[in-house]
Amino acid sequence: MFLYRLIQKIMPGKPDDPKKWYAIGVSRGEITLRDLYREIALISTVSPVDTAAVVEAFLQLVPKYLCNGQIVRLGDFGSFSLRISSEGAETEGAFKSSMIKDAKIHFRPGKEVENVLNNLAFEKVSD
Repeated sequence: MFLYRLIQKIMPGKPDDPKKWYAIGVSRGEITLRDLYREIALISTVSPVDTAAVVEAFLQLVPKYLCNGQIVRLGDFGSFSLRISSEGAETEGAFKSSMIKDAKIHFRPGKEVENVLNNLAFEKVSD
């Protein structure tokens, strides 16, 4: 069950329109890497220390491949890729790499995550 609450706000770019109510997700806390190591150890034959070593290696390799322009595919879980945004130039020749302003990691969910999202149930929390 995913919890949400409602907030009232003005639509960006339409300051004269009346405020509307929008749902926002409510966090139930955090799960740390250490928590994940321990939980993986409970449901597998791998120790928390071995799990930590594999996950730490994974965390070093993913950014390396993303910065190399590669898509990191994790089977039915999904894939990660790097996206950039830039200022526009009048001509191709006028474009300079300094006009690139932002790089973001993009996650595209795979079948397993999509199935979870498509079947997600929501519950409003009381204020």
